[in-house]
Amino acid sequence: MMKTSKMLYINCLMTLCLAVLFVGVATASADESLDVPVSKISQIVGAPTLKFLYCYSCGYKKMFDQYTNLLSQKYPFIQVEGANYEPGGFYMFLVRITGTVKLLAIVCILAGMNVFDYINRPAPAWWRWCIENRIYACMMLFFICNLIESQLIASGAFEISLNDVPIWSKLESGRIPQPAELFQIIDSHMQFTDTKLELNGFAK
Repeated sequence: MMKTSKMLYINCLMTLCLAVLFVGVATASADESLDVPVSKISQIVGAPTLKFLYCYSCGYKKMFDQYTNLLSQKYPFIQVEGANYEPGGFYMFLVRITGTVKLLAIVCILAGMNVFDYINRPAPAWWRWCIENRIYACMMLFFICNLIESQLIASGAFEISLNDVPIWSKLESGRIPQPAELFQIIDSHMQFTDTKLELNGFAK
């Protein structure tokens, strides 16, 4: 009986030791799985923002999407933003004037108004043709004006900035950077920012 109790005590002790060992191994494994090495740059800088300003009418939206996919794979901690690059104020003023004239002309054509009566002038033949062929005239006016607006805002821009600091300009360089070039620029800029922040924080 005493021997049986002793064996039971030894078995319980071994079971307890195995349980403690199992819990320790599981905890260590969990700590190792959670202890993912994070980029030193991402820890210090936080969430850098890479912003693209591209010419939408030039078809650069597709190029921006391709760069976004590449950057999300190489730099998952960088936030990528994109927007259409708006040209100078004069061109935007012309675009607004063209759009306003287009809408007014379409409304007048659809309503059958003879706008030349307001200036005491006879309606020219092309305006009478527009009134007689309203749908075709409106479509033609719409597409022609859109073509003019697209040409006015076609800046050809593909500007890139990192944390509001310009790092590439197609308007100045005349070309879009290769992915390897952009990666090298980002790495250099981030390393410079990393060193600067560490020096300001008296880490070096």
